[in-house]
Amino acid sequence: MCCTNGKVKLPAFESPPDPLHSLIFGTSPTSKHFLSHIQEYNTPFQMTSFGVTKFIRDSFMPMFKGRFIIRAGSLLPFPDTEPQFLQIYFVGNSNDELNRRCAIAPSARRQIILDLQIFFHQHNELVQLFKTALDLMPSDNHRIVIRANKTPFGEHARRFNAPTIDEVAIVIVGEQFLSRDNVLHRRNEQLQRVSELHRSYNAFKYPLLHWKDDDGYHINIPMIDPRTGRDIPGKTVSAMNYFSYRIMVRPQEDNFILRCGKLFHQYAVYMYAKIESERLNYLRFNQAALRSEEYIHLQDAIVNDGDVNNIGRLKILPATYIGSPRHMQCRQTPTYRHDITARVFRQKLKALIDLIIKLRVFGEVRCWMYSIERQKRELPHAYILIWLVRKITPDQIDSIISAEIPDEIADPELFEVVKKNMIHGPCGAFNLNSPCMIDGKCSKRYPKALTSDTLAGDDGYPLYERRSTEDNVHTVTVRMQNQDIEVDNRWVVPYSPLLSKIFKAHINVEYCNSVKSIKYICKYVNKGSDMAVFGVAADNSHDEIAQYQIGRYMSTNEALWRIYSYPMHERSPAVFHLAVHLKNGQRVYFTNENVQERVARSPATTLTTFFQLCASYEFARTLLYSGVTHYYTLTAQKTWQRRKKGTAVDGHPGLFYAETMGRLYTVHPNMVECYYLRLLLENVVGPRSFEDLRTVNGHLCAYVS
Repeated sequence: MCCTNGKVKLPAFESPPDPLHSLIFGTSPTSKHFLSHIQEYNTPFQMTSFGVTKFIRDSFMPMFKGRFIIRAGSLLPFPDTEPQFLQIYFVGNSNDELNRRCAIAPSARRQIILDLQIFFHQHNELVQLFKTALDLMPSDNHRIVIRANKTPFGEHARRFNAPTIDEVAIVIVGEQFLSRDNVLHRRNEQLQRVSELHRSYNAFKYPLLHWKDDDGYHINIPMIDPRTGRDIPGKTVSAMNYFSYRIMVRPQEDNFILRCGKLFHQYAVYMYAKIESERLNYLRFNQAALRSEEYIHLQDAIVNDGDVNNIGRLKILPATYIGSPRHMQCRQTPTYRHDITARVFRQKLKALIDLIIKLRVFGEVRCWMYSIERQKRELPHAYILIWLVRKITPDQIDSIISAEIPDEIADPELFEVVKKNMIHGPCGAFNLNSPCMIDGKCSKRYPKALTSDTLAGDDGYPLYERRSTEDNVHTVTVRMQNQDIEVDNRWVVPYSPLLSKIFKAHINVEYCNSVKSIKYICKYVNKGSDMAVFGVAADNSHDEIAQYQIGRYMSTNEALWRIYSYPMHERSPAVFHLAVHLKNGQRVYFTNENVQERVARSPATTLTTFFQLCASYEFARTLLYSGVTHYYTLTAQKTWQRRKKGTAVDGHPGLFYAETMGRLYTVHPNMVECYYLRLLLENVVGPRSFEDLRTVNGHLCAYVS
C-alpha cells in the first residue's frame, strides 16, 4: 500500500525553515490562525489559475465536481493590465507586491503575507528560475520552457538536488519543446494548460506545500529493486504508487503536509484527480487503435476485402473502471486527518466483517456483500447485506436487535454509545432544518410508534419493541440548538448491543424478512459511485470518459480511500461472469495491425472453452454451464482447468469444489436467438458444441420454430 514492497523510494519532504515552519508547527495564536485559514494564505502565492466545474468550500471538507485544469499565463503583464498569479512575483516593488497579495486574501493578516512573500523570494527555486530567465529574455518573442522531467543527478538518481536553469529550463524563440513541457511567454495574452504529468504541477498550485519546488510526480520515476537498490528496467512509479507513498506516516520523517489541515484535504483530491487522469488518458489515447466487433462481422469484412476502418465500435470506458457507467468511495482533529480516517475506517470495516463472517455472531453466513458510500456527505459508511444459513425467527429478534435506550446503571458503556450514536435527530418540531426533513415530514419516519412487543411490519421490517415510559423504561437527554431535549425509545435507531459496544460507532442493524426490504438494501449496495446531476450542452459527440469526469464528485476522504487502493465493495462468494453468444458471435478486439491474425484465429470465450471441456472430460458433461465455476477456473489462455483448492469431490480424485458462482450475462428478449440460447444453457447439461446444445433425439432444432 505504501511503498509497493520496497520498490518505491522517494526523497523525504524537506521540512520548511522559518517563518513557515513556525506557522505550521507552532502553538502561538498566530500559528492557530494561519492553520485555520491556510487555504486563504496559499491562494495569493499560487503561480497558476485553477479551473474546476464546481468547488464546494462551505463543507466539512472541500469537494470538487468535474475536471481539474490549471493554466499558466506569461511572466509579465501587458501595460495597463493588472498582474495576476505568477506575474505578481515580478512586480518589482515589494510593497506593491504585498498590496496585491493582500487584496487577493482580504481576511489574511498583512504581516503573515509579508513574511511568506520574503520567504518565497528567498527559497522557492521556481521564482528564482523565472527571475533568471527574465534577464535572458530581451523581447516578447522569447519563451521559457520548463522541462517536464529534468535529469536527476548526484549520488542517487532519486535525490533531487537544487537545479540550475540549464538543467530544468531553456529560453527559446522557436518551437523546441515537448508536449508535456510547460512553456511560458515573456508577455502574452494566452493561458497555457499545465500538464498533469509536469514535475512542477503541484508546486505551481500549492506553494505552501512545495515551498522549494521539490519535484512532484512525473512518468519517468523508476522503481528500484529493494535487494540491490538499483533501478528495475522498464518499471516506473505510477501516480498511485507516488501519492500513496507521499501520504504515509514514517518514523524518521516529519511529513509536514499532513499537518496542513484543509489545504491537505484539497491537495488529496488533486492527487487522486491526477491518478484518475493518468488512467483515463490511457483509455482516451488508445481509442483509435482498439475497436471491437462480433467475430463473424470482422471475418466477413476481411473475406470481402472490406475496410476495417469502417467497422467496429469504440470501447469507450470499460466496466472494470470504478465509477464508469457500466460499473455497478498535536491540535490535530479527525477533520484534519482524512488519511487516518480512511485507514481506521478500513480496519474497523474488516474487523466488523470478520466478526460477522468468521466468528458468526449472528450465526453461520451463507453469503454477504457490502458497498462503501459517501453520498456527497463526505465521511464513509458501509451498507452490508448478509444471508444466514439458518434464518432468524421472530422470537429471536429481541435477543439480537434492540430499539430501546439501555439502563445507564446496569450498562453505562452501552448507554453512552447509544446516546452519542444511535439517537435519530430529534427532528420535526425540534429541528425543522434536519437533513431528514422532506416536505415537513421525517423521511425516516421518526418518531416511531411505541409497542410493547416486536411485531411484523408491512414494509418488510419488523416493528421493534419500543416500550413507553409508563413501562418504567429509560429516557435520555440530548443537546440540540442550545436546548436540552428529553427523548424516549421512539427516537432510537435499531442497533446490535454487541456491535455497538465493540465498535462504539453508529451501526444500524435491521432484520430483513421480505423481498422488498432485501431489494431496498441491494439498491444501496449496487447503485454505483457518486455522480452529480449536470447540464448537457448541444453536442453530437459521445465521450463517456469526458462525461464521467464532468459528472463525478470527489471528496477528500474518498480521494484518500482510492489512493490507498481500498476496495469500494466486496462480496462472498465470488461471482464469475459467463459469456453468452451465438456461434461466431463473440466480441473480438482488434487493431489495424492485428486484424488478419484475429480473423485467422477465432477468439476463445468462456462458452466455447466450456464446449471443449465437455467434449474432453466425462465429469464436465454432468455440469450446467453456470456450474462449471464451482470445479474449474479460467486460465489466462482461456481454458478451464481444475481447481487446486476447495472441498474434495467424492469419487473424483484431484477434483475440488468452491463456492464461486457462475452467472450468465443477461440477454434482452429482443435478441431472440441469443435469448433462447441462454435458456438452453441454463437447462442443458454438458453440451459439446452449439449444435449439440440444440440437438434433441438426434434432431438438430432451430432456436426459434
